[in-house]
Amino acid sequence: MTNLIFGLAPLNLVPTLAQVPDAATPGMETINLFQAIVIGVVQGLTEFLPISSTAHVKMIPVILGWGDPGVAFTAVIQLGSIAAILWYFWDDLREVTVGMVKATLGGKFESSEFRLGLGILLGTLPIVVVGLLIKAFIPDFDNSPLRHSSTIAIVSIVMALVLAGAELVGSRKRTFEALTLKDGVTMGLAQTLALIPGVSRSGSTLTAGLFMGLERATAARFSFLLGVPAITLAGLVELLGLFETGFGNVGVAPLVAGIAAAVVSSYLAIAWLISFLKQHSTWIFVWYRLAFGAAILLALATGKMQNI
Repeated sequence: MTNLIFGLAPLNLVPTLAQVPDAATPGMETINLFQAIVIGVVQGLTEFLPISSTAHVKMIPVILGWGDPGVAFTAVIQLGSIAAILWYFWDDLREVTVGMVKATLGGKFESSEFRLGLGILLGTLPIVVVGLLIKAFIPDFDNSPLRHSSTIAIVSIVMALVLAGAELVGSRKRTFEALTLKDGVTMGLAQTLALIPGVSRSGSTLTAGLFMGLERATAARFSFLLGVPAITLAGLVELLGLFETGFGNVGVAPLVAGIAAAVVSSYLAIAWLISFLKQHSTWIFVWYRLAFGAAILLALATGKMQNI
């Protein structure tokens, strides 16, 4: 899920195998249609898997020699991911929204729809508050040690171990109908960890859900619904910024293509993950994150990657 909210940038991961001549990753001078589609597909496939989409969206274009696509572009194409959530969960969202309105008008605040909707709203507050505090009090957050490649690698490994722990101790007995207001707040607090590059919004919330005893598919489903406000806010803020400052290195056509690619790939990722978790564990993601973090540390140790 997302390290992008209220202007917070994605991680600074700079592989030298992209043959970067100096210490900084260069931005892409222009983003053409093909590049936008590839980045959109990467965004969509990784946004909802517990493997940190911001790491992949930035690193893959750099490895391909294209450079950094930029904070604004990567945030705006996340609107494709939110469109996919709305598409996939339209019936659920409509039921919750209508149920909340009816419950509010009728004073039936104990209804399951009202509690679920309120849980999503309250669960969104922590990441909004923390995101604003970071932007207000840590203006140089983009250059903080938290964003160094070594930190990202360590975070990826730590989160893999935490997810493994959730798999081992979680009861996985509670269904979607058993969700409570407390679940929304707890998962919302876990979602704030996604502001640390390498954590993964879906990874932190899915892990929290497993610790709370939710079924794997239920934890993933609620994680997706909880992500609707956070991802939407991040994308809209950056989209407004683009309209104010201009589209810079990306034209309207590539931007639209990138969003469209993110929509389709996100939808497929959501459908696949929910189906996968009904029959399988999350161990494949544990091993992937361990390998991902170890690969970064190895690249740093051998001088193949700069720790910035």
